[in-house]
Amino acid sequence: MSMESQVRSMSEAMDLRPDWSDLPSELWPKIAKSLHNHVDLVRFRSVCKSWRSSIPSSLPNSPSLFPFQIPHPINPSKFVFLSQSTIYRIESPHQPSSSHKGWLIKLEGQSNPSQSHALRLLNPLSDRKISKSRISSRRILNLLDYRAVELYKSYSLQECGFPIKKVVFFPTSCWSDVNDSVACCIYQEGKLALFKRGDNQWRLVDDLNYYYDDVIVYKGQLYVTDRWGTISWIDTSSLKLIQYSPPLCGFGHKKHLVESCGNLFVVDRYYDSEPRRPYYEASVVNFKVYRLDEEWGTWVDVKDLEDRVFILGNSCNLSVSANDFAGYAGNCIFFIDIFDVRVYNLGDGSTMTLELDPCSSKLFWPPPSWLRI
Repeated sequence: MSMESQVRSMSEAMDLRPDWSDLPSELWPKIAKSLHNHVDLVRFRSVCKSWRSSIPSSLPNSPSLFPFQIPHPINPSKFVFLSQSTIYRIESPHQPSSSHKGWLIKLEGQSNPSQSHALRLLNPLSDRKISKSRISSRRILNLLDYRAVELYKSYSLQECGFPIKKVVFFPTSCWSDVNDSVACCIYQEGKLALFKRGDNQWRLVDDLNYYYDDVIVYKGQLYVTDRWGTISWIDTSSLKLIQYSPPLCGFGHKKHLVESCGNLFVVDRYYDSEPRRPYYEASVVNFKVYRLDEEWGTWVDVKDLEDRVFILGNSCNLSVSANDFAGYAGNCIFFIDIFDVRVYNLGDGSTMTLELDPCSSKLFWPPPSWLRI
């Protein structure tokens, strides 16, 4: 094919590209309401003036609402702040997505992804802020300069005064009315409590079982597990627990809930000794992973996560594909072990501290060279 023919073919192909602004106006809000995170909605509004004006600039469940005050879980006369953080996969806009590896980033307190704010980076596992000696608080990051994919939202109670095992907020869609939302937390040795917007205090969900390990939003419901691996979902209107699975009967010391590829997993963490008090964590020696077969109501022992990586953070657990990130290997679990970030290989049972792993030591810092901060 001659150069002239190639140019003509390219020109014809460009002419065939759809002009999204020509879509029927009645489709615009339908498309927008299928998007549930703010980065996607900002991109929707940036297509053209007509699309921008088809939806309100401020939605009911906006990140700008956070942090907001709610009563203390134990002492309702005091108030704490419920804050929101978001985990993203950031990719360079200048390289094909099929050939480029992304960077995992956690941002705290960002009020709008279309604006540049003081950068507040958190370690995705420990939730600790990146040291100011490493990154100036004056540096900024605009997510619209990159391919930013929202992976997960996590929540924490600030200025609480005592450790909180886990906090979740539901629902998280930006179209949901925040006044209809609920927060659920596990505190002290494992008490489970629920707070509805407008309540004066948290309400204890189960006054017989004080040994809950984890809570997660899964398929539009709140699910919890106790230390025996029994999964239940919470009826937020009646505050009743409905058992969803048989007990796992795993002999580990702590259960983690992880959603991966539409399935619910329990990761059973084994310590080298029984923790001496609720917030003391001994050294981890082993993990076992189980998948809930929801059709048969049975547990399946999982030996291989394939390309998936489970990240067990202080405020949330998530699953990512190793193929999407540089330095990640599949069939591994990232976790906090006392003070260190460590990597557990489910295949051979080996454990390595992140700083000593030549492949993974720079996963969270420094950022890749193409990230302009």
